[in-house]
Amino acid sequence: MSDPVLDQAALAPYLEANIPGFSELAAVEKFKSGQSNPTYLLTAASGRYVLRAKPPGQLLKSAHQVDREFRVMSALAGTAVPVPAMLHLSAEDSPIGRMFYVMDFLDGRIFWDPALPEARDNEERAAIYDAMNETLAALHEIDVGTVGLGDFGRPGNYFERQLARWTSQYPASQTAVADMDGLIAWLETHMPADDGRISLVHGDYRLDNLIFAPDRPKVLAVLDWELSTSGHPFADIAYQCMQWRLPHASGFRGLGGVDRSALGLPSEEDYVAAYCRRRGLTGIGNWTFYLAFSFFRLAAICQGVYKRALDGNASNPEKARTYGEAVKLLSRLAAKLIDKEA
Repeated sequence: MSDPVLDQAALAPYLEANIPGFSELAAVEKFKSGQSNPTYLLTAASGRYVLRAKPPGQLLKSAHQVDREFRVMSALAGTAVPVPAMLHLSAEDSPIGRMFYVMDFLDGRIFWDPALPEARDNEERAAIYDAMNETLAALHEIDVGTVGLGDFGRPGNYFERQLARWTSQYPASQTAVADMDGLIAWLETHMPADDGRISLVHGDYRLDNLIFAPDRPKVLAVLDWELSTSGHPFADIAYQCMQWRLPHASGFRGLGGVDRSALGLPSEEDYVAAYCRRRGLTGIGNWTFYLAFSFFRLAAICQGVYKRALDGNASNPEKARTYGEAVKLLSRLAAKLIDKEA
């Protein structure tokens, strides 16, 4: 089933009873972006808010954990990593029939195109990327125990854990789209030894999951924490740098094929170097593995979105159906990356 319009009449009194100061819900508008958890703008006499809910229908195990998002953003309040204020988390038997949370609405800029055509000049483009880099480094410096997230991930090798998770979920959502068996086998045989690094990992850190100030290259908030966990920081930096390799002329809006130098955008090497400098690192070994893992993980996520579209449960069904082709693209790019390493 597709996601229906929220029942405003049922939702309004619930929000007034559970969010201090909330009054007179006037409008509910669904954001067009987003594939995982449907998100809505709430306009009320007391201001604007954002509601993010689980999608309707049958869901994959451990997916769409809006309560996990709510917990991590609540924990990050007041840290060097900016997040919206969390206002309320519902139970599963909410007025809309599934779990949701409500947070403050932040008025800022979201950049959907990583080439930043709307930026004033190359200097602003460079500053936007540097602010994104600075925020990621700050995230990985946070002590998970200090902010109450010491139990936010399982112990052991993060990449082994993640590979096991996504290889188990992939068959549950598999359709006749692409065969990733070779990629999975390569990752299993090239798994780096656990180096003991632990940080809070966002899991989907990219430009369009950040809100920037309207008038300057400052990050106001990091959004979409559904895939966050305590784990290895190199997963985030590799996932983001994967965007440098994805074609710009695709649904991924990557930087592949873009003349980055002419636009003032950093190269992958410069971006990684800036991250390492901020974190006091001399470099990142096993880089091909981290990149290949990122391609695999994103392909598995896209496969889940595509399967939900076929089953009628996608947040954005029309767009979701294109994700079947995306799995082919991602697995092909990963194969080329591995071939260069061989």
